[in-house]
Amino acid sequence: MKHTSILKVAAIALLATGTTSAFGAEFNLRFQTHYTPEQLSGKLAQQFIDNVNVMSGGRVEIEMFYASSVVPSVEGFDAAASGVLDGEMHGAAYLTGKNPAFQFVGDPMGGYDTPWQLYEFLYHGGGLEAANELYNQHGMQFVGWWAGGQETMSSSKPLAGPDDLKDWKFRSPPGLETEIFAQMGASPIVMDFTEVFTALETGIIDGADYSSLANNVGIGLYDQVKHATFPGFHSMPADHVTVNLDVWNSFPDDIKRIFEVASQALALQTSMAFDIANREAVPGLIANGVTLYDWSEEDRAAFRAGAQQAWDSWADKTPEARKLVDAHRAFQKKIGLID
Repeated sequence: MKHTSILKVAAIALLATGTTSAFGAEFNLRFQTHYTPEQLSGKLAQQFIDNVNVMSGGRVEIEMFYASSVVPSVEGFDAAASGVLDGEMHGAAYLTGKNPAFQFVGDPMGGYDTPWQLYEFLYHGGGLEAANELYNQHGMQFVGWWAGGQETMSSSKPLAGPDDLKDWKFRSPPGLETEIFAQMGASPIVMDFTEVFTALETGIIDGADYSSLANNVGIGLYDQVKHATFPGFHSMPADHVTVNLDVWNSFPDDIKRIFEVASQALALQTSMAFDIANREAVPGLIANGVTLYDWSEEDRAAFRAGAQQAWDSWADKTPEARKLVDAHRAFQKKIGLID
């Protein structure tokens, strides 16, 4: 009897500490990202996992599958919605075929100058609520954004302002971007990343929308072209953190809050890390003869006005797209980005 009492006391003491390792986590989850563990974003995703694990006291364990090792990136959202995964960390840009509204979660092109404005819209402009009205329809919970900041346009010709976009041939992703630049007189050409270098060498294109300044340096893009916009003005894609809606609804409030706070930390660390990497790349580029163009507020406003026209054509496609566009516009007016 004495021995049994000692065991009971020990078990109660263990539970009181909040330790769960002896019994396993309450929530064992499978997530996927399109990044590799070696990439900066992959390391930041691992930091997110570590934060969730530590803050939950081991009650949540996330197994992350990197480089789209379970399903292709474009199928990650559906895999989580169907229960193959429990969550995913890709981006809404993959989902515009489901509903054009996803464009305004994945990349509200021409909308904001900094990732901080993007986060302000999410948390103080009704963005989180509008996003989840959309995501919940597809069996998913949108938890948060993580954005590296503005991407850079790279070119063999100057890009000092909107006038230089006239007849400028460049690699573009499909969708909203092609409409915006075509309206401004450019000649966007949709092609895969792998075709960019050959297309530049042969003169099929004059430049490319590829990635951030630091990432462009890493792939050797400025060995071929010597002009770039920085800081950028046109595109600020955001990856998302999502959870299967049934799984999310099974979480107690404290676990939900842990995911939300960990997502905010991920956003902060992502934006800081990429801003530092981009700025560290600047001196070397200038030394190697690359000219960087920081568009004026007036020129950015001109591009934003062109983007707004394309926004309207997309907003009219579905009620969800209209709701997100209206929410963005209301917040842009609130902070003085548009009249």
